[in-house]
Amino acid sequence: MAQRRRGWFRSSGNDEWVAPARTALASAFLDMDRRQSAADAAVHAADQLFPERRMGARWEPVRDRCYGAAEVYLALSEELDGAQRSGTTMPNGQQRVDAAVRQLTDAARAIDEFYRGNQSGLEEALAVLGAVPQLVRQVKVVAAGVRGQAAESDFADYPSVRERAAAVDEALVTLEAIGSDAPGAARAATARLETAAKALADALAQAPSRAAAAHTAISSVTTRLSAVRTRADGVAPAFSALLREFNAASSADLADNERESRRAIEAADAALGKARAAVAENNPEFALDLTTSARGFLAEAEQQVDAVAKRLDLLRAIRSDPQEHAKAVRFRLRDAQMFAVSRGLVAEWGSVLDAQAARIDRVSETLSGRHPDYWAYAAELNAVTEFIAGVVDRMRKQAGPRRE
Repeated sequence: MAQRRRGWFRSSGNDEWVAPARTALASAFLDMDRRQSAADAAVHAADQLFPERRMGARWEPVRDRCYGAAEVYLALSEELDGAQRSGTTMPNGQQRVDAAVRQLTDAARAIDEFYRGNQSGLEEALAVLGAVPQLVRQVKVVAAGVRGQAAESDFADYPSVRERAAAVDEALVTLEAIGSDAPGAARAATARLETAAKALADALAQAPSRAAAAHTAISSVTTRLSAVRTRADGVAPAFSALLREFNAASSADLADNERESRRAIEAADAALGKARAAVAENNPEFALDLTTSARGFLAEAEQQVDAVAKRLDLLRAIRSDPQEHAKAVRFRLRDAQMFAVSRGLVAEWGSVLDAQAARIDRVSETLSGRHPDYWAYAAELNAVTEFIAGVVDRMRKQAGPRRE
């Protein structure tokens, strides 16, 4: 049987093309497969590390083209095997092999085009992927070292050190829980661990200076507290002057300022006392937090104290020359009117601005009687000023005059 088959091939001559056809077909397939495997690995790395780039979606049509060419190759190879075993001929065999080789070659060329078009991103992904295990090891070693320093430090009980040490512990646990099949997650967790370790190292470095900073802050707040107490003593006389010299409505909103300023001062004093105690207990960070609270209370007290003094000064200034305040508003109004003219917006905004002039006149007419309400006068003029500013802002935003 074997002798008869060899004779059949020799007589027909059909076997002469099979060997080189097989070689060409296999060579084209292996070349495409090698390129596809390399591209697949790079795309997989990119999808794991940089999913937002959607590299896999761009690669999918090229990969499908490779799968199609591979299916043709496998089917044709099986036909060649069957034909050789049975001694039968393959109609258009050479032409079909040539077409398959071209399809494999075209698919390989498509891989090359895809890779060249995305080369920087793909190679970056491969480089980062290869570096992830080493990066994880390095960051773990550094984090463990910093964590050990914190545990043995004299400042281990400082809140900043405790909080950041806990953050390092949490980041380490998270990283340990990630498997080797998730390099993207491992890389992100490693970055978080690195950040936490750096924050802990910074806290340890700053800890020795906390005690001195706390002493300085306490001294500063003590001085400020004394000054605010002194200024607060002037609230009652200033409020009495407001009641004597001006309409009661001009100071009604300030009636509780003395009490509120004292309350804020006492709260600041209490916080400052706790800060001193915290320093004595070697807890300067808590002391610094308390001095920050004390500053906040003092700022509140200063606002209450200043409001009364400023109101008295303002009302006296208006009383001495009521029209001076109105002049300043009229000056702003003239500026706005000139701006409307320069922008060609008189038709749209002229009447609006003219109405403010009449409004200023009406406000000025309210200053009558033994105790005119200067505060209401000032408030109304301020409202006019704000309205004019709003009109100017709207005019600035317009490209030019409206044309019908």
